[in-house]
Amino acid sequence: MGACGREAWLVGTFLVWLVGGMNEIPAGWLGWSAAIRRQVSYGRGIAGWLVMLFGSHAGAGAMSAGHGSGIPGGETPPSTAGGTPAATVGRTSAATVGRTSAVTEAGFMKSGRSAASGLRLLPPIALTEGGFGIRVANADAGPLTLDRLDRIEVLSAMDLGGLPGAWRVLNGPRELTNGLLRMEHVPAAGVSRGFFIARETSAVAEVTVRDAAGLRAAVAAAQPGTWIRMAPGTYPGGFSFANLRGTMEQPVVIAAADPANPPVIEGGANGIQLTDPAFVELRDLVIRGATGNGLNIDDGGSFATPAREVVLRRLRIVDVGPTGNRDGIKLSGVVAFRVEGCTVERWGTGGSGVDMVGCHDGLIVNNVFRHLPSTASEGANGVQTKGGSRNVVIRRNRFEHAGSRGVNIGGSTGLTFFRPPLEATGEHWEAKDIRVEGNTFLGTAAPIAFVGVDGAEVRFNTIYRPERWAIRVLQETTAPGFVPSRNGRFTDNLVVFHSSQWSSGGVNVGAGTAPATFHFARNGWYCLDQPARSRPTLPTAESGGTYGVSPLWVDADAGDLRQAEASPLRQVGADALP
Repeated sequence: MGACGREAWLVGTFLVWLVGGMNEIPAGWLGWSAAIRRQVSYGRGIAGWLVMLFGSHAGAGAMSAGHGSGIPGGETPPSTAGGTPAATVGRTSAATVGRTSAVTEAGFMKSGRSAASGLRLLPPIALTEGGFGIRVANADAGPLTLDRLDRIEVLSAMDLGGLPGAWRVLNGPRELTNGLLRMEHVPAAGVSRGFFIARETSAVAEVTVRDAAGLRAAVAAAQPGTWIRMAPGTYPGGFSFANLRGTMEQPVVIAAADPANPPVIEGGANGIQLTDPAFVELRDLVIRGATGNGLNIDDGGSFATPAREVVLRRLRIVDVGPTGNRDGIKLSGVVAFRVEGCTVERWGTGGSGVDMVGCHDGLIVNNVFRHLPSTASEGANGVQTKGGSRNVVIRRNRFEHAGSRGVNIGGSTGLTFFRPPLEATGEHWEAKDIRVEGNTFLGTAAPIAFVGVDGAEVRFNTIYRPERWAIRVLQETTAPGFVPSRNGRFTDNLVVFHSSQWSSGGVNVGAGTAPATFHFARNGWYCLDQPARSRPTLPTAESGGTYGVSPLWVDADAGDLRQAEASPLRQVGADALP
């Protein structure tokens, strides 16, 4: 193994100060930059940083009076390569975060070193569900690329005067969209201020493996920060690794040595199984032909020690099963996870592309789930959240003929498999607080199913040619204490269907549910062959819906379901997700 280091000084830096009612930045605050660099670099280069203060006016005042952060006020920002200070202070009203907190922005600091590796941090944007979005851009006009995305971290601290260990890496939802790294952050209850830094880093240690034995040896020896790079070639499946653990600052990464020529893990009951992992990332691997599950990640049967902080990026998982309840990706008892940029094709006829049992705080984003059209009648799902799963976001994915149910929000789980375990008293549910947004569905018997759910939001999705219904509301787990499927929201979606594939007005409501608790608003509905029959049969009245208006696609026949600029329905569907 060899140590890798990278020095990338501050380039195209922005300071962002969020306070209510204040519209200028004290000049002394610009001196924070040098102190921050001392606190957080420590051999891992900083390419850009973002400082944010959120909360009340009073909290901000305390910071400005005497620099309560502990950062010396007499320092000046570094100069440009030519020695001329590059500090400029400006104001912007482009965003508002929280109650009345205006955003003031100061762009300053250019360095002549490693300019090609610079980052630019944009003003935050308020999120409708609370908190705000952090956006990191390339320093120049070009977009960020996937290879750099893997090296960019966003850190946070409560106080600029804290020790280096006070900075914590954020592992919240993140995605690459239009060349920007986007992350969401919701401050914890009672937190009135916070500071954020973006930096570009590289691996602490690397090892390249070329066969199955080498991979097993490298995993056995892995320490926090180890990158294991798999050389191109075919590796026999059936890998099983227990207690593989990195840290928040230094995850263990297993990745392709050459993402353009990824290794293929062929066969095996499970291509890879990870038991009780923590802070582990898998990147740019192909898993093919597993007879059980393509990738299986679990907590070892005890949610007291859940699998956690797992990231799956740009995996390709194909031809799993091929029959029965066999999943492309199986997650059981996993918390704080992300599945990003993966392609899952042809899993078991009764399984799921991603099956979650008792999983919490996850993001499934920018993936493709593709199955055979015949599976619409055979019980497969694209993505399933069940067994007590909670706080999972399913965003900007593409589902092509992904089975009987595209996204099964809830499901049917044996009572002993719930995570956390069920208690004797209280209310129970298969899934809660699930959000499905910005996805595109092509085919599938029912793209959306609410099954034993207690609260889920489905918004800004494009649903094209569903094969029977757009929505199902069902109850499959009826043991004592389980609430009826309830509190679903279906808003701002675009649903385009053919009358020959449209049953029960497009919505199937089963027994034992609470359909009166569902909310429908601002959806666009269009029947391709009979526009006058575009209005669906919903369990409650819809507000602000649009019926019988044809969208204009870029090229629907070729599967391109983006709306053209002239489309009259651009306010709904996947393209419209804020």
